[in-house]
Amino acid sequence: MKSPFMGMDPYIEDPDIWGDFHSSLAYELRHQLNTQIQPHYFATIETKVVYDTIEIGQKEKYLIYPDVDIRQGYPAPGSVLTLEPKTMIAPIESRIAYEEPRKLYRVEIRAVNDRDLVTVIEILAPVTKKPQAQAYKDYLRKRLHLLRSFVHLLEIDLLRSGTRPPLEQAIPEAPYYIMLSREERRPYVAVWPIQLAQALPTVPVPLRDPDPDAMLNLELALATIYQNGAYSLRINYQQPVPAPTLSPQEQTWVDNLLADYK
Repeated sequence: MKSPFMGMDPYIEDPDIWGDFHSSLAYELRHQLNTQIQPHYFATIETKVVYDTIEIGQKEKYLIYPDVDIRQGYPAPGSVLTLEPKTMIAPIESRIAYEEPRKLYRVEIRAVNDRDLVTVIEILAPVTKKPQAQAYKDYLRKRLHLLRSFVHLLEIDLLRSGTRPPLEQAIPEAPYYIMLSREERRPYVAVWPIQLAQALPTVPVPLRDPDPDAMLNLELALATIYQNGAYSLRINYQQPVPAPTLSPQEQTWVDNLLADYK
């Protein structure tokens, strides 16, 4: 079955599905590119493991201990070991942060003759949009390094939550964005703000001059991943859209769209 959404399906942003989608999108984009850019280029997948801090919900409860005190030692001859009643100080449970590994995927295009990096396609993930995470800071440094180089950068953000990497000028508000920075056009970039009701665009992927751009059909990629991943069986459209909360207008639109599912 197809997704009921014309463009990005916000239910895919559920943490239980997003990891599968993130990796699948990288491999689907690689497939699309390698059907177009050979024999002078090849697309490959690069992975990186980062750590995301997961907060345990705060709990405060008392643990139950017996009101006895067991004293260690040896009883005197002819005596017996006694247990004396005593009130114990019970600890409470608080909150602690722990880290879980997250695998990030990006697509790289390299030239066949010298293996030089030509274009990088970054797919943003929740941890790379979380300002308090080290992965967010690392990504901004890596992004700045790419923007100072001769490498083209295509940045795909299909997550409504989190903080997006900065742009110098304001652009229209939208739940999803795609940004393309051609090395010869810097500091100017092309930005696609994508509304919830819009289909995902087909975007150009620049190569070395004078070779023409490759084209990425993101809507086709999304439809392929949705079908191959059996997402129609995994998503419960009777549940609310995963966080963050939709605007009233978006919620009305989603309710109307999913009327047959509820």
